[in-house]
Amino acid sequence: MAQLTPFTYRQGSSILHLLDARCKFFAICLVSMSMLSARLPVCLFYFLILLFFLKKAGLKFFTTMGSIKYFLMFLFFIFAARALIVEGEIIFSFHGISITKQGLNEGFLVAFKFFLVMLTGLVFSATTKPSSVKTAVQWFLKPIPFVPEKRVAVMISLSLGFMPIIAQKARDISDAQKARCADLEKNPVKKIIRLVLPLLKKTFLSADNLVLAMESRCYTDDRTDPEFAPSGKEIFFLVCSILISVGLISL
Repeated sequence: MAQLTPFTYRQGSSILHLLDARCKFFAICLVSMSMLSARLPVCLFYFLILLFFLKKAGLKFFTTMGSIKYFLMFLFFIFAARALIVEGEIIFSFHGISITKQGLNEGFLVAFKFFLVMLTGLVFSATTKPSSVKTAVQWFLKPIPFVPEKRVAVMISLSLGFMPIIAQKARDISDAQKARCADLEKNPVKKIIRLVLPLLKKTFLSADNLVLAMESRCYTDDRTDPEFAPSGKEIFFLVCSILISVGLISL
């Protein structure tokens, strides 16, 4: 049985669950783009807002961090690369490898921004049904010519649906390897390769099985889509999102 992951939709009656998916989709894109020029104090303020929304979405912070530990490792590599590459005031040097104060500051800020974007996506996934995501994407892409909006919407919806499956398979592979004492391997590169390769194989096999299942049920793009059901609070949420975006850019 598949376990509940941070990427899985959770039933609820919070304001985030009741909001129109189009509103949430627009707000996420707006805030994520505004994050590019944001500074650390404003990012910390936005992080506090996300902690509030995480609780409303039914996600526990430390449990969520454990579920995305590989993404946190990726952020650490970004932080380390920036600390070593960016020139400035040298704090530590060893055999020609230097860590600068400016590199540490910039590395932490870049990694923290990626972290905030990930948390924003987790809140969206936990409070939005995959079918609502499909309908919202299709609505946004419909005015664009030469774009198969229904097919693109299905692809995005399936991608979100596959995230908890991939996470579950990664746990299964990790548990199987630990049962065979693979965790005794000290080389981190070998450990990652031994996890990633079988995970990719299982993911592709699952995708092939899904395609066969859809074809056997005569799936077509011409289907009746669910109607939007706005909660009436979308204007308030959009105004708050715009204010947050302006704050991220200007402060």
